[in-house]
Amino acid sequence: MKTLAASLSILTKQGVMLYLLRGVAFTCIISVLGVIMGLIVGSLLALARTYCKKGPSRILGWFATAYIELFRNTPYLLWIFICVVFCPCPDFFARKMFGLTSVEMKLLFKAALALILFNSSVIAEIVRGGIISIDRGQTEAARSIGMTHWQTMTTVVLPQAIRNILPSVGNELIVNIKDSSVLNVISVSELFFQAKSAAGTYYRYFEVYFIIAVIYLILTLSVSAILRAVEKKMDGPDNYVIHGSQSDSRADIKVSVKNEKEAVKRWNV
Repeated sequence: MKTLAASLSILTKQGVMLYLLRGVAFTCIISVLGVIMGLIVGSLLALARTYCKKGPSRILGWFATAYIELFRNTPYLLWIFICVVFCPCPDFFARKMFGLTSVEMKLLFKAALALILFNSSVIAEIVRGGIISIDRGQTEAARSIGMTHWQTMTTVVLPQAIRNILPSVGNELIVNIKDSSVLNVISVSELFFQAKSAAGTYYRYFEVYFIIAVIYLILTLSVSAILRAVEKKMDGPDNYVIHGSQSDSRADIKVSVKNEKEAVKRWNV
């Protein structure tokens, strides 16, 4: 206990807690932003690669395939350096904000851009797998009642695909939280960079790195718990009613997911 107390005493040093809290904030912002923007861009790429195969639109399919293969099969660190060296930063971000200097804001913008480019290529394949997993009969049924392609995708296919890909997208968010530590090589103010600065100031490397390891663990476990809750919510209620007739309540069929699972177990035995 004395050893643990001695390790945690580094948090009482001037500025250490502020360093770490700011690092946690920027790690979460970069990770969530990377996944959200990656999901938006990746979904468009997945749709283009899946459905743009004939006529003039196949050019979009070729572009989506080239984009995905280029960014997915090259190192993330490489694109960080390419974005830092070659990508211009808009004037809106090239100024002091959130307690960061203009130089730090430029680095943060370029790091986020590299993360979005890389994430979108990975998430595009996750989304494409989710779309392909939906039975073709779902699309045919939607078309048979007069739905357009847009209505079919937005109301039938994508909602089911999103539920199927949620664990994989959540895993991508967890990976982003951990891999954001790579950004310390270009001095982005994420958690690992801030911890390294605090450790170098007081020459307490083991204690600081132990603390941020615990912080990373708390962040990832919290994300996992939130995602499990979201998945359970999207699964819907365990008990529901299928209405066999609009006028006769005796035609209603009561379904229990728990009873179905027990029946499947008995059948398998």
